[in-house]
Amino acid sequence: MRQFIIPVVLGLSALTTQLMVAPATAQEAPKTLQAEDIFALEWANDVQISPNGRYVVYVRHGFDIMKDNTKRALWLVDTETGSHTPLFDDQHSYGNPSWSPDGSKLAFSSNRDGRNQIHVYHVATKTSSAITEVTESPRQFSWSPNGKHLAFLMNVAAEKTEYAKAVKKPKAPKGAKWAKPPVIVERTYYQRDGAGVLPDTYSQIFVVPSDGGSARQLTSGAYSHNGPLAWVDNGKALVFSANRNDDWEYQVNESDLWKVAVQDGALTQVTDMPGREWSPVTSPNGEQLAFLHRGNEAIPYHNTKLRIMDLDDNEQRELLSDFDRSIDSPLWISNDRLAIQYADRGRYKLAEIRINGNKNEWVDDVGGVSVSRPYMSGMFSVAADGDKVAYTRGSSYRPADVAVFKIPRRGSAKPQSFTALNDDVLDHRKLGKVHEFTYNSSYDDTEIHGWYITPPDYDPNKKYPLLLEIHGGPHLAYSPMFAAEQQRYAAEGYIVFYNNYRGSTSYGAEHALKLDGFYSSERDHADHMSGIDALIDKGMVDPNNLFIAGGSAGGIATAYAVGLTDRFNAAAATNPVINWISKTLTADSYLGQITNQFPAMPWEDYDHYWKRSPLSMVGKVNTPVMLFSGENDRRVPMSEIEQFYQALQLRKVDTAMVRVPDASHGVTARPSNMIAKIEHTLAWFKLYHKK
Repeated sequence: MRQFIIPVVLGLSALTTQLMVAPATAQEAPKTLQAEDIFALEWANDVQISPNGRYVVYVRHGFDIMKDNTKRALWLVDTETGSHTPLFDDQHSYGNPSWSPDGSKLAFSSNRDGRNQIHVYHVATKTSSAITEVTESPRQFSWSPNGKHLAFLMNVAAEKTEYAKAVKKPKAPKGAKWAKPPVIVERTYYQRDGAGVLPDTYSQIFVVPSDGGSARQLTSGAYSHNGPLAWVDNGKALVFSANRNDDWEYQVNESDLWKVAVQDGALTQVTDMPGREWSPVTSPNGEQLAFLHRGNEAIPYHNTKLRIMDLDDNEQRELLSDFDRSIDSPLWISNDRLAIQYADRGRYKLAEIRINGNKNEWVDDVGGVSVSRPYMSGMFSVAADGDKVAYTRGSSYRPADVAVFKIPRRGSAKPQSFTALNDDVLDHRKLGKVHEFTYNSSYDDTEIHGWYITPPDYDPNKKYPLLLEIHGGPHLAYSPMFAAEQQRYAAEGYIVFYNNYRGSTSYGAEHALKLDGFYSSERDHADHMSGIDALIDKGMVDPNNLFIAGGSAGGIATAYAVGLTDRFNAAAATNPVINWISKTLTADSYLGQITNQFPAMPWEDYDHYWKRSPLSMVGKVNTPVMLFSGENDRRVPMSEIEQFYQALQLRKVDTAMVRVPDASHGVTARPSNMIAKIEHTLAWFKLYHKK
């Protein structure tokens, strides 16, 4: 038996040394993607096109090898000349760009004054200044129609509870060094992954003059108010989403649209439908409000619908009622047309929807803002004059670039890319080829859609080891977009297989709900194994060298799979739930997850929780398992990983536990941790590769 407890050893010093050892030369032949190449990747996000369609400002993301984090700069594209220039690109972080209605100003957030504040850039003078001086980070900016004010959201401390007021706190003597004071927790939602135990605050709405001044709070109370914020009534009020019922923390599937008057903070409830209403956007003439809605049934997935409300009489109608996909990010093109984004078969698409219900698809290559694994991602914006659209354009071989197209009268759009952020690196690397395929699950003949990557310099006369990599969620979806992890595995000689198994989104409500009450189980396991068998039947896979990996829900599926089969040589499970009883009562998602994914409370239906737990199958596990997790994970607490590790150790199964210090559930958020996950997985699998 091997015994392993592995710290993350691939640190910055090691990577820096690797980068300095062998500098590339102009004559060097292209090579495959290497670990250190990940630090050189860049991608575009939050593309915002100016009202007249001439300029696009976007957030340029990249990795800082010295600080081991993500850099965020603001860059500007001129769609007429093609020029590509920085607005703000220094040691500070920038984000949330938003054009004023007339295009003369650009609001953005930055920490360049020591704290995150709203800044406004004046296009004519090329000067900028901070317009807020607030103690917390402002977010969800929204310009008033006349451009004189900005609305935003910010957290505000709640009033102390009676218990907190009653606690006596003697003062420490001068110069004394006492322990940190205890933290009182009384809220239902008291923690969040990445943030830890939350301060007792609530999200409130503010307005501030766009030329600077005091920010004025419009909402109050023990409720969390959510954006985006939509100006209505000729700039006299704002519409937002919130649940303002006293029991709101327990009503996980409910929220309504509300209106707050800018002058005096008077509140009016705008909608009162079962379920959630959010994402309001006001039509150009101010007469209509588009928003999103989904039902309140206690199920893990609902299709999101688009609704239109006439603001004079509050009459509503739903567009595309029979469309079996979720609609996202509605934006008005004109008073009778909207642009929408929706997920369809692993791709984000942009389309136009008219008030009469007619839909016209524009593009299907939105994506590329998730560079680690190929999750569906991406966004777009529409010029106020209704003529052009800017979006994040990705491909199987490149992360997101900035693309723009003129809105067609009918038919598909013809986008033009204005950046090539990764050609300097990826033009000189051989990448694995991405292949799309479908097959049927042995469980019930459900069609499963997936992809596989063949290694660079693939030889069809050879058979290769296969690495199955399973996405999280489970109500998320993979896409054919570029993924550093998958390409790195392919570079090491694996055929990398990934799919959108039952439960995945973008295939309609029925497909997404096929795991309701059965995640993880023999059902999704069959979806994965059937794909492996289909690839073996193609004659390209060595059936004696099969490996399995996945993160979050994919980590659960991995841990569950090794209790069902011994076909895999080795497994790598990242932050998997091992015991649903302990997980749901300790994680940050407990209330919503119990409500929507389980038939009862854990103490009321113990058997259901236990049968879905990989720990219930541990007595059958013979496959060597590596467990990889962040020590600060609150979505799947570290105790979950420790339970499986300890159980496998007691059974003398080869097991490694890789603990990532200071990392949360998004364990690959820092580039060195992304690299560490990949390289620890490769090293583990190499131990069990059969010659």
